[in-house]
Amino acid sequence: MKKICLLIFVALFASSCLAADGKPVSYKSGDETVQAVLYTPSGNGPFPALIVIHEYWGLNDWVKEQASKLTDQGYEALAIDLYRGKVATTPDMAHELMRGVPEDRAKRDLHAAFEFLQSQPNVRKNRIGAIGWCMGGGYALDVALDEPTLAADVINYGHLATDPEALKKINAPILGFFGAQDRGITPDDVHKFEAAMKQQSKKIDIKIYDDAGHAFENPNNKDGYRAADAADAWQRTVNFLADTLKK
Repeated sequence: MKKICLLIFVALFASSCLAADGKPVSYKSGDETVQAVLYTPSGNGPFPALIVIHEYWGLNDWVKEQASKLTDQGYEALAIDLYRGKVATTPDMAHELMRGVPEDRAKRDLHAAFEFLQSQPNVRKNRIGAIGWCMGGGYALDVALDEPTLAADVINYGHLATDPEALKKINAPILGFFGAQDRGITPDDVHKFEAAMKQQSKKIDIKIYDDAGHAFENPNNKDGYRAADAADAWQRTVNFLADTLKK
């Protein structure tokens, strides 16, 4: 019996070590200082890297878990905090925090995050991508618009753009996940974005899940979570990032 308990303990300890531990870091954004959590893979770098952008809830445990999972895949992951330390606990608070973020400040923070990763000695400077969910998905697109050397971009049900002049700036391959039942970002919006990108010969891969609405990847969204769709989106993300960032 003691031997069995010991084996169980060893197995649990080993599995707990698989998840990457993040460390708090800060970087300058103009005259301000931004807080973030940096996750570094085990082994020897340099590693491809990702800017990880939170939902409208803020930099909560679920987003940190996604960053950790991405680091387990071999990416240096910088989970940034656009809310300056605040995390929402109710939808009303989340809406208030989201509306309170000046767009120019958020874009400045994201650009500074990109520069921060480029300054890290164990990061492959030409293999930096961005990924975000909900509000963060929209900001992930903004990173692709503003950073010509971004190497990959994953948009999880974030706001979109169709202006041809703006889309000309995008060089990164785009992967996007959306829900057909989303009333904020409709399939029509998604199809227009996809068509505008393809018209300019941009690399884009879009998946719309028929039975999903907004925020279907987050299990904390009890009514809207779609486990099978979330698992499929995760596997597609893993494959896409391996193809774009690990070359």
